[in-house]
Amino acid sequence: MSKYHNFMQRPLSRREMLGICKGGFGSLAFMSMFGVLPFGCSRPKNIASDSSLYLGPHYMPKAKNVIFLYMDGGVSQVDSFDPKPRLTKENGEDPKKKFKVDATQFDNVGKILKSPWEFKQYGECGMPVSELFPHIATCVDDIALIRSMVSNFPEHTNANYFLHTGSGIQGRPSMGSWMTYGLGSENKNIPGYVVLDGGLIPPGGLDNFKNGFLPASYQASILRAGAEPVANIRPKEAIQNLQEEKLQFIKRLDDTFLGKMGEVDAVESAISNYELAYNMQSSIPELTEFSEESPATRKLYGMDSDDPHTRGYGAQCLLARRLVERGVRFIELTCPKVKADRWDQHNNLKDGHERNAHAVDQPIAGLLKDLKSRGLLEETLVVWTGEFGRTPFAQGTDGRDHNPSAFSMWMAGAGIKGGTIFGRTDDYGYRVIENEVTIHDLHATIMHLLGINHEHLTFRFGGRDMRLTDVHGHVIKDILA
Repeated sequence: MSKYHNFMQRPLSRREMLGICKGGFGSLAFMSMFGVLPFGCSRPKNIASDSSLYLGPHYMPKAKNVIFLYMDGGVSQVDSFDPKPRLTKENGEDPKKKFKVDATQFDNVGKILKSPWEFKQYGECGMPVSELFPHIATCVDDIALIRSMVSNFPEHTNANYFLHTGSGIQGRPSMGSWMTYGLGSENKNIPGYVVLDGGLIPPGGLDNFKNGFLPASYQASILRAGAEPVANIRPKEAIQNLQEEKLQFIKRLDDTFLGKMGEVDAVESAISNYELAYNMQSSIPELTEFSEESPATRKLYGMDSDDPHTRGYGAQCLLARRLVERGVRFIELTCPKVKADRWDQHNNLKDGHERNAHAVDQPIAGLLKDLKSRGLLEETLVVWTGEFGRTPFAQGTDGRDHNPSAFSMWMAGAGIKGGTIFGRTDDYGYRVIENEVTIHDLHATIMHLLGINHEHLTFRFGGRDMRLTDVHGHVIKDILA
């Protein structure tokens, strides 16, 4: 197959034409005029892919950036965004007499369990939201709620890999890696794919954020909370020239090695990462300095809360906004480590979900409102989801087990039709009965809003063209503006 195969599917843009004509000299001139490409491409020259010459989106994007709010552990859909009066009516009854009960991870099926929280309708759209999320409830007219998500895996590690990489096995590229591979970065001083560590790395570990078979320069950079978000972010050398000389020496060694071995991704990516790390020493301290933010802005994010977890997650959400302002392509926030751990309440549902919700509710609403007030929500896609849902019956007496057969998630911002509810579950919130949405569909929709055709962004590996959505995925058009 020709390396120009993807270009032949549509007319060439001027930039693409310049990139493949006359040895690329026109493209070099174009780059010198603008400094960096609007949707810059930082791919090493040895990328083995049909899209190796591609320098931007396939078509005009709605979104320039993604903020992925990952709710680690699986939020209960029937306690958050999918009210089920029948659970209240049949509370305490045997679920096996009402419907077919699938095998659960811990095989401890209790009685039907009503939600401990009341639901109310909010916004002009009248979207029902539980008492768990009073702040997010004020933003529902900007939210497209999907109640019909399904996953292929009932266990955290595989479900996390599936959500993050489109595959339930370890070793595939994360969706953030795919996005930056396809679109590059707008800021040469900050990585294009950033994970903000709120205190909990999901089951499956850092492989949720890795580059897989893509070049190493596309893996996530993890920023921690605190005074030093990245190790060695402050130079150890007292004299700047000394550090620069060390870096130049390392580069000469690497260039000599490449001259003998030819193109080696690990070495080329290391060179690229050295250069990026050097630039980060000037950009990251400024990025994480909030003194210029007004007291009203910090209060909006809950950074004056009595709950330290709310303050911490509020700082992460504020940092996400600042990253968007600086052109970072894909930002993921992991959950804070509250006393009840992640959203994985196999017992003590009420206390655990309330602690987690209190930590993230106000900061997330503050993020949506702040982005909107600054005109950034029009070009930023915000995604909120866990890896699966919870059962409508108890595990034991007061918890809920894993349920991959139905869960709720939402998106807001660029290209999203706010105030929309899509999909439906049965009367118990146990299984999807209308408009099922898969993880592949979610990935296809995110890529579509970024201007990427999920079927065309590929990377040659293992003898075939690989993609995030594999051979699956459809854009969820009903939630698009």
